[in-house]
Amino acid sequence: QVQLVESGGGLVQPGGSLRLSCTASGFTFSVYDMSWYRQAPGKERELVARIISTSGSTNYADSLGGRFTISRDNAKNTVSLHMDNLKPEDTAIYYCKAEWRVTNKNYWGQGTQITVSS
Repeated sequence: QVQLVESGGGLVQPGGSLRLSCTASGFTFSVYDMSWYRQAPGKERELVARIISTSGSTNYADSLGGRFTISRDNAKNTVSLHMDNLKPEDTAIYYCKAEWRVTNKNYWGQGTQITVSS
């Protein structure tokens, strides 16, 4: 069955770095666009970063200020999010999402918590 499993979350101090990983199984990873979303308490889920399946091009939320980098490894069925200079406002549950533009089929991971606090 389809699975997206996130890992790498946790507690980090302001200014620190973290790397999230999402490992996929049960579908053809290479044809799916992969994204990271986040949802902070009391807020709507928002797109953080996306990497396109075919071109590998990326786009990011404007609010990030270039602090995050998304990447993928199709051989390992993984997508990663490297986060630098973390701020308290980055505290949220981070979700991995797979989207196939041909059919609009999409899958979500279960989420991983990131807390940025001193």
